Amino acid sequence: MNTGSDKFAVFILTYGRPHKVKTFDTLRKQGYTGEIYIIIDNEDATANEYRRRFGDKVIVFDKEAIARTFDEADNFHDRRAVIYARNASFEIARDLGLDYFLQLDDDYTDFRFKFTPDLVYVHKLAVRNLDRLFAIVLDYFKSIPALTIALGQGGDFLGGARTTTCHTLWLKRKAMNTFFCSTHRPFSFVGRVNEDVNTYVALGHRGGLFLTIFNAAINQETTQHSSGGMTELYQSQGTYVKSFYTVMYAPSCVKIAEIGTIHKRLHHQINWPTAVPRIMSEQYRKRSNA
Repeated sequence: MNTGSDKFAVFILTYGRPHKVKTFDTLRKQGYTGEIYIIIDNEDATANEYRRRFGDKVIVFDKEAIARTFDEADNFHDRRAVIYARNASFEIARDLGLDYFLQLDDDYTDFRFKFTPDLVYVHKLAVRNLDRLFAIVLDYFKSIPALTIALGQGGDFLGGARTTTCHTLWLKRKAMNTFFCSTHRPFSFVGRVNEDVNTYVALGHRGGLFLTIFNAAINQETTQHSSGGMTELYQSQGTYVKSFYTVMYAPSCVKIAEIGTIHKRLHHQINWPTAVPRIMSEQYRKRSNA
């Protein structure tokens, strides 16, 4: 993968399912030729299985040590959560001499373009050269002050071409699941559960820039349908507890609300006009009397 003089690698964050790291095969199948590292923690009982499959590309971090570096937002003791690997990744990347890295979960089944070159929404258009896609995103990332950039997810496109997301190509001030990061722009994820939303709201509230681009998206297995990883943690706590972490971090702009039309469920709801700083029209500038 050609990223100029910058050193780049993909990190796959995984736990407890060494034989279900679908993202690795998906990356290679869709044209990524660069370095891939498998990030696990020292509390993973399946570490030897990971090593047998991926050899020296497996990197193990000290989970308890990382836990002392950020706010978990609770007094629970269940550490089967991805936030530890997310925060450990910055130190790991620095130790590897990387300038940039991409955090991915372990359950991606494919990467797809969601718009044609003419900016028309498409449902299925497989990426065939991930090297090229990642290089383009990195070029954009380098040119702006964002803390991270994410690709879209399947849920962003529910409803198809008539939805706001698919009607025209734009950006959203959030970042979930896939994270293009820089070792020169470090930040800490917060909150044991719902860490991605907690972080882009809490840091976005203070002016940090988190972006999702919808040109391309990942598809993955449905959460709670695949054993291992964070599945058991989600099942034990439920959506209400998961969503309430973000309310604790930003009660002025986040609440728990019911979403869905037929199969309704509780979920976080963000009031974006009060969540992040916005550029105001010049018409609202206070005029000087001088």
